[in-house]
Amino acid sequence: MRIAEIYRSVQGEGALTGVTSTFVRASGCNLRCWFCDTPHASWRPEGEDLSVAEILGRIALLDCSHVVLTGGEPMLFAEMIPLCEGIHAAGRHITIETAGTLYLPLACDLMSISPKMSNSAPAPDDFPRWHRRHEQTRVAPDVIRRLIDEHAYQFKFVIDRPADAEEALRYLDRFPQIDRGSVYMMPQGTEVSELDAIREWLQPWCDQHQLQFGPRRQIEWFGALRGT
Repeated sequence: MRIAEIYRSVQGEGALTGVTSTFVRASGCNLRCWFCDTPHASWRPEGEDLSVAEILGRIALLDCSHVVLTGGEPMLFAEMIPLCEGIHAAGRHITIETAGTLYLPLACDLMSISPKMSNSAPAPDDFPRWHRRHEQTRVAPDVIRRLIDEHAYQFKFVIDRPADAEEALRYLDRFPQIDRGSVYMMPQGTEVSELDAIREWLQPWCDQHQLQFGPRRQIEWFGALRGT
């Protein structure tokens, strides 16, 4: 399994914000969001090939009770199945961060799903092949249904403008079984000023629609830095 980085930090998003965690970042992704803040795991994947045993060993050294398996897209890798088994056997909580386009029969404690809306597609003129592939792949309703049927979950939508928020509402209408209290709307941006500008209108919008506003605390705490 190709791994871009393994590090200890503090969860900055979603229901477990503030929890010290070990992050295992898989390198490789089936999508190409233009706003991706981890291009070293998607647009320009890097890292080293590690066995499941090697990954488990590094997790043990960092000694956190919570582990976040992220990417890129971790669900690309069948090695996730024994990796999750090993993490659970050590008594650790597992969060998987995924775009919800791929399914694996694995165990986790929180499936953190970030569906990609039309605002995520790369520019068709600059990246025509990836634009087509991204648009063909980014929505997978059957995968979403399986993930929410089998796991505790949260949803995180990246919002850049009001039209994105309305599109997210239409998306949720397709899945009435999704608990709206587990849906977070997160501002797009890698600068605190960008996040604050969107928050001004997005937080009251979330209150109006009974959804959670999701600040991206890791950017507030550390900036847009790797290993955070």
